Amino acid sequence: MALAIRFHDQHDDQPADSLREDVLAGFAATPKAISPKHFYDQRGSELFEQICLQPEYYPTRTEEQILRDAADDIAALAGPGACLLELGSGASRKVRLLLERLRPASYLGIDISRDFLRSSTQQLAADYPWLEVHAACADFSRPLQLPPELRSSRPLAFFPGSSIGNFTPVEARRFLLNLHGLLPLGGGLLIGVDLIKDQGVLEAAYNDAAGVTAAFNLNLLERIRSELDSDIEPDRFVHRAFYNEALNRIEMHLLSPRAQQVRIEGRRFQFAAGESLHTEISCKYSVESFCDLARSAGFTPRALWTDPQQLFSVHYLQTGPRGPMAVA
Repeated sequence: MALAIRFHDQHDDQPADSLREDVLAGFAATPKAISPKHFYDQRGSELFEQICLQPEYYPTRTEEQILRDAADDIAALAGPGACLLELGSGASRKVRLLLERLRPASYLGIDISRDFLRSSTQQLAADYPWLEVHAACADFSRPLQLPPELRSSRPLAFFPGSSIGNFTPVEARRFLLNLHGLLPLGGGLLIGVDLIKDQGVLEAAYNDAAGVTAAFNLNLLERIRSELDSDIEPDRFVHRAFYNEALNRIEMHLLSPRAQQVRIEGRRFQFAAGESLHTEISCKYSVESFCDLARSAGFTPRALWTDPQQLFSVHYLQTGPRGPMAVA
């Protein structure tokens, strides 16, 4: 019985150091921008789980229904006794829709939020006592390594939530190439991908009426203020999210309505009135464009599931030899 998780700390940087470096570089850039990975402290992770419950936020409920409906097919493709790797595991909620059908030999949750990862995987181990549960605190946007005791296993990577959309297409291809290097030949990747759709539906999903997404975005400034030496005032910024049709992506920004100066770690940064800090993108794909991207990184599409409204897609990909297009 799995009475406790096996924890692997693979995050080399101290969180404050990583945040400090990225914030100073991002605030000095033109335009100002910071990686969305810094959303996910304990409070940010909790707020994201609340976002997933908002009525406007279709991706979570739609993907979960797809996974419920496709669980038997996914289990047949994966085969018995796999090691299930969940990238950006968060609350380990969606994987629960697969565990009983797949009956993996082991589970590895990978997330950058150390405390949230510990609590969610401990709960998973308690709820599934037959499952060997591992947790790795790591930045999955960088090349990953399996813990030594799992390297002889047959891994199936699970990357739900259309988190692939947080990368530009160039970054997404690099990420998939890195993942291809982690998986053995013939290894599987189960990945959720949000689809291009009506602009109104997209923008509503990132501007929920309850203001949870706004709080999530602004929490990044709260984190900067609490973890770094800074006088930044979150209430002097406002959340802005919109669909960039030319690039097929949602963009999230923290907008400064008026000119202001902020101090961070002894440095001062100027915001002009109307200037913003770019905090996140969420790229949307057609089924065809995502399959082309996957093939360019050495993956072969094996199966595809969508909802009746064609809002969201789940793909089962398999690793194959890298062709000429997949050279990094």
